[in-house]
Amino acid sequence: MPQLVFLPHEELCPEGMVIEAEAGTTICDAALENGIEIEHACEKSCACTTCHVYIREGMDSLNENSEDEDDMLDKAWGLEPDSRLSCQTVVGEEDLIIEIPKYTINMVSENH
Repeated sequence: MPQLVFLPHEELCPEGMVIEAEAGTTICDAALENGIEIEHACEKSCACTTCHVYIREGMDSLNENSEDEDDMLDKAWGLEPDSRLSCQTVVGEEDLIIEIPKYTINMVSENH
């Protein structure tokens, strides 16, 4: 099973975290199942950017971006070439290093 290394994030996982995830699982689902409460305001339907992450290593093993994902990513805070929506990104066979951005564009967050 591939390892997903989440880099430290001030609020969601201050120490960082290493988890295992089955290939075919989305990064968002793997994070949530392991206590990393990544935002997903649209309930993982590719209609917002609150689950935006950076894939620092392992991008080549992931599924291709859909056109809908690319359209949403254009609206994400801090967009970078290695940006993905974690709800749309399916874990492949390689280990990943993932960074959760400090901010999201979520005007109505129930957790803040």
